[in-house]
Amino acid sequence: MTELASAPTTMTADRAIAVVTEFFDRYRSQDVEGMTDLCTDNADFSYIPFEVWAKQRVFRGDGKVRTVGKVIWSGLINSFPNLGNVIHHIDGNDDGDVVVACDITGTQQIAWAFIKPAGGSIVAPHLFILHVDADGLIDSIRAYWDNAQVCRDLGHLEVD
Repeated sequence: MTELASAPTTMTADRAIAVVTEFFDRYRSQDVEGMTDLCTDNADFSYIPFEVWAKQRVFRGDGKVRTVGKVIWSGLINSFPNLGNVIHHIDGNDDGDVVVACDITGTQQIAWAFIKPAGGSIVAPHLFILHVDADGLIDSIRAYWDNAQVCRDLGHLEVD
């Protein structure tokens, strides 16, 4: 029996945008496993401003989706049970690059990192840069936001 090779899929901006839109729909539904399923097994993850200082180490938001990303997303959803996102703009190209301008929203109910819950809410503008590979899976996620403003909104003022 001869097996036919599947035809390579052509990446288009519309296809890349559709994958990323589904990712944010799943994020809005707080479906961390579903978000992860849209990513490659070794997808890169970088939440640039994210870091948590402990006594002998610093935990930064850099690594892989299936390790660091899942931990951060699950923690956010746990601390902000109404965590959501509002997409303001999404744009992509035929190389699979997608840029998303959105607000991450929510009201803190449980401690997040070292931020005690005070019932504070966030509407935090974010810029996401993602890449969708030829198989239609996200292989890179980077995000930027004003972390100092998020801390202020939650009533967390840190002094060194």
